[in-house]
Amino acid sequence: MQRRQPSGVYLKRRAGFLTVLAVLVAGGFALASCGRSARPSSPTRVARSASPATPVSAVGDAGPAHTEPAPPPPPPALAVRPATPASGWRAVAFVHGRPAAWVAQRAGVTMLRFDQASARLNLHAGSADGGTGGWRYGDQIEPSEIHHVIAGFNGGFKFTYPGVGFLSGARVALALKPGLASIVTYTDGTTDVGAWREGVPSPQRHVYSVLQNQRLLVDRGAVAANAASCVSACWGETIKGLTSVARSGLGVTANGQLVWAAGESLLPSDLGRALVSAGAVRAIELDINPDWVAGYLYEHHPSGPLPVPVVAGQIGIAGQLLQPYSRDFMTIVAR
Repeated sequence: MQRRQPSGVYLKRRAGFLTVLAVLVAGGFALASCGRSARPSSPTRVARSASPATPVSAVGDAGPAHTEPAPPPPPPALAVRPATPASGWRAVAFVHGRPAAWVAQRAGVTMLRFDQASARLNLHAGSADGGTGGWRYGDQIEPSEIHHVIAGFNGGFKFTYPGVGFLSGARVALALKPGLASIVTYTDGTTDVGAWREGVPSPQRHVYSVLQNQRLLVDRGAVAANAASCVSACWGETIKGLTSVARSGLGVTANGQLVWAAGESLLPSDLGRALVSAGAVRAIELDINPDWVAGYLYEHHPSGPLPVPVVAGQIGIAGQLLQPYSRDFMTIVAR
């Protein structure tokens, strides 16, 4: 009869067998996982295993696509220094890459023409004519205009002169009078020229600003009949009583473009004929005499706009409208 081994010995052998079996199984799994790790993981799996705070490109990226970058948009306003003006129109300012202003010179008159689809007119009050407080557009080019201004030029006669009116926003500096030549800007930013209550304002349009200055110099495309015969009494007193002096004006063409014109030695009729030659159907005489007639284009630089005088021989305005000025004036800014 065979002797049975004690149960304790049997249990020890069984435990040893199970231990060996566990070791072999673990080793097999280890070898299998080593074989799998020799194959590179796909980018998708790496991206999923990466921490959300870790950019995908930091753990494996295909690199940037080889596409051409989009060109930068054109600047909102760009004025160029004009060459010697000629009788034909030359573009001198661009808005979003499109021509917005042109210059020409005819018979001693420099003219700037503006496309109202690209630019608008802002009427400014002066520190003396209008006062320094309460105006949306005050005695110098405003910060909101500084990177968009294309041009700036003088306004009308002093507020102490008869036949002048001024309104901007909801504020009236000088009461408006029927029949006076008026530069009317509406709340949509468009500007017209006409006789107050006899052509302007347009019905059902909201007026934002008005500058009045004497009577229309040009109406229905014709120069006023008294522009040559009634110089001082009808078109403003001049220094030393001269008849040919610095004069300026603003007109509107049949298609709505604005034309500013000025020269250093002009009769009212000279100014009117130049505006008609530029296509003006209605026009107003602005300020006269050399100390108060000036126009500028503004080149844009990182340091700010650089004023460029446009009228040959103009004395100019101190501060060139970038600093406080005592008289009212107008700016043309990109839309």
